[in-house]
Amino acid sequence: MGAAPESPERRTHVGERTTLMSTPITTEVELGGKTFTFETGRFAKQAHGAVMVRYADTMVLATVVSDTEAKEGQDFFPLQVEYREKTAAAGKIPGGFFKREGRPSEKEILSSRLIDRPIRPMFPANYRNETQVLVTVYSSDSQHDGDILGACAASAALMVSDIPFDGPIAEVRVGRIDGTLIINPTFAELEKSDIDLTVAGTNDSIVMVEGESSEISEAEMVDALRLGHDAIKILCAAQVKLATMVNRSKRAIVVPAIPDGMKDDVRSLAWEKLKTLSRTTMAKEERSQATHTVYEDVTKALLEKYPEQELLIHELLHDLERDAMRWTILDDKKRLDGRGLTDIRPITIEIGLLPRTHGSALFTRGETQSLTSATLGTKMDEQVLEGLFPDTTKRFMLHYNFPPFSVGEVGRVGSVGRREIGHGNLAERSLKRLIPAEKDFPYTIRVVSDILESNGSSSMATVCAGSLSLFDAGVPMPRPVAGIAMGLVKEGEKVAVLSDILGNEDHLGDMDFKVAGTTKGITAFQMDIKIKGISFAILEQALSQAKDGRFHILSIMSSAIDQPRPDVSQYAPRMETIKIPVDMIGPLIGPGGKNIRKLVQESGAEINIEDDGTVTVAAVERSSAEKALAAIRRMTETPEVGKVYKATVKKITEFGAFVEILPGREGLVHVSQLDVNRVEKVEDLLKLNDEIEVKLMHIDEMGKMSLSRKALLPGGENAHEEIRRQREKKKDGGHSKRDGGHRPRH
Repeated sequence: MGAAPESPERRTHVGERTTLMSTPITTEVELGGKTFTFETGRFAKQAHGAVMVRYADTMVLATVVSDTEAKEGQDFFPLQVEYREKTAAAGKIPGGFFKREGRPSEKEILSSRLIDRPIRPMFPANYRNETQVLVTVYSSDSQHDGDILGACAASAALMVSDIPFDGPIAEVRVGRIDGTLIINPTFAELEKSDIDLTVAGTNDSIVMVEGESSEISEAEMVDALRLGHDAIKILCAAQVKLATMVNRSKRAIVVPAIPDGMKDDVRSLAWEKLKTLSRTTMAKEERSQATHTVYEDVTKALLEKYPEQELLIHELLHDLERDAMRWTILDDKKRLDGRGLTDIRPITIEIGLLPRTHGSALFTRGETQSLTSATLGTKMDEQVLEGLFPDTTKRFMLHYNFPPFSVGEVGRVGSVGRREIGHGNLAERSLKRLIPAEKDFPYTIRVVSDILESNGSSSMATVCAGSLSLFDAGVPMPRPVAGIAMGLVKEGEKVAVLSDILGNEDHLGDMDFKVAGTTKGITAFQMDIKIKGISFAILEQALSQAKDGRFHILSIMSSAIDQPRPDVSQYAPRMETIKIPVDMIGPLIGPGGKNIRKLVQESGAEINIEDDGTVTVAAVERSSAEKALAAIRRMTETPEVGKVYKATVKKITEFGAFVEILPGREGLVHVSQLDVNRVEKVEDLLKLNDEIEVKLMHIDEMGKMSLSRKALLPGGENAHEEIRRQREKKKDGGHSKRDGGHRPRH
């Protein structure tokens, strides 16, 4: 671009100081009926690049900084991408004791990955300088997610910086409501959408895809990708315009010189060996050891001629290993494990092998194995989600664990890493749209996948094992879900699309495209592309091939278990639901929760009450649930005239006894209604806490209840007539002290 021109400046007076401030530079476009703005030159001017993006009232700032030199001996690109949401952006104060933002949430980690994955391949291969991209949401309108804006802002910040970057890239979200595709739907629109697709790309091609859908077809997915790419082109053009206006030169990349003759020497010693290895079928560990031996032998042979060049020799060997695998696939149509391009590795399945879990499955595909369990919980087990938006709960969770022994390594065991969170989220999205609604299956559901072996596509193995474990747990899903990972090798016009890829085919290949779904359609997808210029024709071929592979896997899964168990495990909580009148919620809970706490303690059941009067009772022991349900029915029952109740004496007076017929519901048994014979003193017949049977005779307009014990005794047939006469007498003012009233004064 040449030397950068003098930046336009303006002077701002602060007290007696005068500072120079660059004039902001902006570009804007219309997208989805709203203005999308890129601005640089006003914020974070000491960063190497900074861009504020605004879409509606959501504003996201991305800053980029990169070291001027790479660390000596560093053979990788150390890129750090952090996405954070300031709670003040939505007018909220953080919870917790410290009242400030803490470690990143799962949402922030997943958003960081959505930004990292499309920009990482766009840095030059030889750039090794430590680089940090920080993306922060400073304003949120609670309608538009900052994640896709953050990716656009990060790309724009790199474009206006002096950091080498082969961009721009842009990212959008695609939804579909009533058959109509829309760009960047709001959160409210996403609730009604059957597609939630995040797509990132350059002006020429797509580089990343992630999302979920309600069993859509491959053709429908391609349509969504095409619409997303059209929007991406618009955003990329705006970034190019912004970078042209800034006109900043890119720093030079220092590439270590390769000593004369080193490439030829490495190739002469290693090429035939690596080519033979790529054409030899062997297990992962055996191949790893054989490849390591080649690296070791070649390095030893050349270090004397090329001292202190071990790192460079290894890089040249890696390039040769990559070429050997790729050309074997392209020329011979054979893969590292001897399979053809579309072949799926052998699959074995075991169901219900963990006796005390609610559901379990062991899914093994080649050298990838997932041991997965499903656990059914209650409403109280739901996960509470906090963030910029109103707090919500989550009743279906899938957690993915990748211990180091799964790849035969010693590694750190501690908190869950970003990769594990990302893989678990993809598997969860693959299954969640098949989980029955809460009204049909009122359980909280947790699926846990432990990867015991890994050689390619452990997240898709998790999808298969998760679906199987849910069937074993008796979760009434309509259909099973399976997942498959597709790969790509492309050299010029030669193209090979690979089904069910191995770890090396992912590492040395050009694409990792994961597709999950049922026999009806696609439920989730994730794609990362490492090269430029992938066509829609290749994507369509990959989707078609993935469908064939998915159907093959589903047929094997169905032979192991073809439908959910008819009932949940004996160790799962039993869920019973009843509906009570809304005005009875308060009495059921009691003052300060006294009634409900007592009921939970006495029954041993867990009780949850919704605002609409839905009461869910959960207990492992059926007797506990039945005890709680019986008590709830009594506590919320509406008294019925003519019904007989077992009552407890609560208070004794001169004119009768007050008894409790239902929890918190008391009425009067007048002294004349205690017995067929005359009762002089109530205490002669009853004492406090006695239990007696009574019949509800009348409820007046004030809700006061008249009860009779006499009506249930032989000779008490006239009890109803006596109570009627007493009511009429009261209306006429003829009260006596024994009647519980007072004579009127004259």
